[in-house]
Amino acid sequence: MIALGAHAEFIIAAYVGVFAGLAGLVGWTVFAARQTKRRLEELGDARTGNPAQ
Repeated sequence: MIALGAHAEFIIAAYVGVFAGLAGLVGWTVFAARQTKRRLEELGDARTGNPAQ
C-alpha cells in the first residue's frame, strides 16, 4: 500500500468526504427525477419514456 505519511488521516478523511458528497448528489438526482416523473404523470403526461413518440 502507498505510504501516506503524517497526513494519512487528512487524506483518508478527504476521500471519504468526496465519496459521501458524490453519493449524496447521485441520490438527490435520482430522488428528484422520480419526483418529477411522478408529478408529470399526475398532470397528465402520457409519455412512457420513449422519446421517439
